[in-house]
Amino acid sequence: MEGMQAYGAGKAGGAFDPVTFIQQPQTIIRIVSWLFSIVIFGCIANEGYINKPSEVEVFCIFNRNQNACNYGVFMGSMAFLCCMAFLALDVYFPQISSVKDRKKAVLADVGVSAFWSFMWFVGFCLLANQWQVSNLEDNPLMEGADAARAAITFSFFSIFTWAGQSFLAFQKYKLGADSALFSQEYLDPSQDAASAPYTSFGGDDLESPGGGGGQANSDAAFDGTGGYQRQDY
Repeated sequence: MEGMQAYGAGKAGGAFDPVTFIQQPQTIIRIVSWLFSIVIFGCIANEGYINKPSEVEVFCIFNRNQNACNYGVFMGSMAFLCCMAFLALDVYFPQISSVKDRKKAVLADVGVSAFWSFMWFVGFCLLANQWQVSNLEDNPLMEGADAARAAITFSFFSIFTWAGQSFLAFQKYKLGADSALFSQEYLDPSQDAASAPYTSFGGDDLESPGGGGGQANSDAAFDGTGGYQRQDY
């Protein structure tokens, strides 16, 4: 029964193994996406705003487009929080006893990850375009140029890491519940034993020896009022 799983995890109640959890492809790619979001947020927040010696107010390094910097900072911070939330869900996922709830969690992972992949594609296009058309006169010393390129590069990589998360979640959805033990009304394993119905003995019908008033090969051999199968001897 150990191999029986529902949406990539066994029945609820098992012990958490941190080593196995860390080695899972989905966990690795989430951590990578989490690190990428930190890099993007940090690069833009720390070195994405500069000013000329003759100016007091800082401006966005991406073609003075404040929206570009705001988009990068917002996306980086929100992706960081989203990765943390899904990592916590991955830890808790094997403890979810309801198959319906597991299905909802997996579908949410598919949709959210695909959404973030698209948003990082938009962010990459925006940052790359604004950096390309930036006026060299606004930043003659190319301050923060490495940070800007790093933000653009890791935005590009994030497209594929989030797409990978969506793909792995979709594989879990396709896996579904491959065991008959997992029903839509699946309960916690500790309650299964108490809620299991009584199973009566089955087998071939017995003929009554001697023919003295016995019932042979008849459905009437089961007395429903007694709650068990009656056999005449």
